[in-house]
Amino acid sequence: MKHILGVLVANQPGVLSKVSGLFSRRAFNIESLAVGVTEDPNVSRMTIVVDGDEKVIDQVAKQLNKLIDVIKVADIAEDSVTRELALIKVQVNPGTRNEIIQIVNVFRAQVVDISKDSMIIEITGDEKKVDALQEMLKDFGIKEMVRTGIIAVDRGNKLIKDENL
Repeated sequence: MKHILGVLVANQPGVLSKVSGLFSRRAFNIESLAVGVTEDPNVSRMTIVVDGDEKVIDQVAKQLNKLIDVIKVADIAEDSVTRELALIKVQVNPGTRNEIIQIVNVFRAQVVDISKDSMIIEITGDEKKVDALQEMLKDFGIKEMVRTGIIAVDRGNKLIKDENL
């Protein structure tokens, strides 16, 4: 089962390496990892997607909490707001250009670059939406694709915050 972990860490060099190294040493696979600074410039937030049961996730959280630069670890709820960004470069020709644009519009994505033989599409949404657009475009010929990985925030008043900050 997929779990999304929100991890607050000190915003300093080497922290990402320490966290990913912990996963590597324990033979846990990271499905996606997104990192960015928070509202506090001294704190970064990692959103880590891990596949495993409750026991595995508890073990991962305990190991993360042992790292000196980790401030807080939280398992983000299933009903959280999740988003992912993808850029997809697809092959086009005069005969397919309009059809691809129609598909892009249905997904509320946008064309961010266009050339004679390719188009770059930007999509933001949950993982299923990005997967669905990718599936629709694959018959046209996806030349290149990059995805950010999932970012997530719990709904309502639940926060991942260090009370000492």
